[in-house]
Amino acid sequence: MEITTPADDRILITREFDAPKHLVYRVWTTPELVKRWWSGHRGTTTEVAMDLRPGGRWRYVLKTNDGAEVGFHGEYREIVPDERIVYTEVFEMPGVDLDAVDGPLNTVTFTALDGDRTRLELLTETGSRELRDTILESGMEVGVQEQMVIIEELANSLR
Repeated sequence: MEITTPADDRILITREFDAPKHLVYRVWTTPELVKRWWSGHRGTTTEVAMDLRPGGRWRYVLKTNDGAEVGFHGEYREIVPDERIVYTEVFEMPGVDLDAVDGPLNTVTFTALDGDRTRLELLTETGSRELRDTILESGMEVGVQEQMVIIEELANSLR
């Protein structure tokens, strides 16, 4: 897995999977499977709600190993099955009007590679260098690495 910053307001996560792209996409878009990978090893995913269509909303809630609940939600902007998903992502903070916050824009792209492999690219456009750096400094790298390993395991279990 590689994490780069192609611009002041962008984070790009790239990971190759030893699994075909339609299975990696299925793991990314099937609620029962998202529930198994989204929390990595940081806790348990207690809620996965997905309306996978442009304009549809999503929400995931994680109960951390120390008992805290952490929620994220957003809206799907574009869906190209087995190819690309564009969606907003809002970290739910107490006391913040969540309807007034757009959050970063994520574009996840699934590319078939030789040998039934897949390259996943997750581009996050944060809107500011400050938010980009806050996300990078949050410790997200360890969690994302855990997620990616579980995604690959799940995709291969679907073969």
